[in-house]
Amino acid sequence: MKFILGTKSAMTQIFTEEGRAVPVTVIEAGPVTVTQVKDKEKDGYYSVQVAFGHKNKMGKALLGQIKKAGADALSPRWLKEFRLGESSELALGAKIDVSIFEEGEKVSVTGTSRGKGFQGVVKRHNFRGMPASHGHKGVTRASGSIGQRFPQHTLKGMRMAGRTGATKETTRNLKIVKVDPENNRLLVRGAVPGRRGSLLAIKSK
Repeated sequence: MKFILGTKSAMTQIFTEEGRAVPVTVIEAGPVTVTQVKDKEKDGYYSVQVAFGHKNKMGKALLGQIKKAGADALSPRWLKEFRLGESSELALGAKIDVSIFEEGEKVSVTGTSRGKGFQGVVKRHNFRGMPASHGHKGVTRASGSIGQRFPQHTLKGMRMAGRTGATKETTRNLKIVKVDPENNRLLVRGAVPGRRGSLLAIKSK
């Protein structure tokens, strides 16, 4: 499995040789550093942890872990673990960049969707609301009945108003249109979750 971390940079369009416009998302991806490798004998499963980004301050526990990888000057902003089905050949301190991907390859991109705050049922769950005529007043966007005589309480999972967005989302089967190793960029067709600057995990089988 191939994987890398990146940030959402922008959305734009590029033109193919035939002159067709292709909508793409520009992802600033990698390079990432391998900070931990787990195996089934010791940890119970296979995985690889990578570090990406930069920040000024880190906790002492994380600093100790980074030093084991020989990357004490890295001070990464993000650490993320990718679970694998088999043992990995990657070693501590190894670097991964966008050159591992190829144009035309399909990837899955995981990120945190945009937060939209507290929303009603029409926007949150696509309810149609109440009729706007025949005696209805001020209930156009109301949700309607939420309960029944038994068991006399609102059932768990009932679709109601509440916080919307800011959840982990994955968009699958996005085609890589262009790989730019010089600028550490991936251009994938279509949209990916999150706002500009948010963390993305890019994976392919």
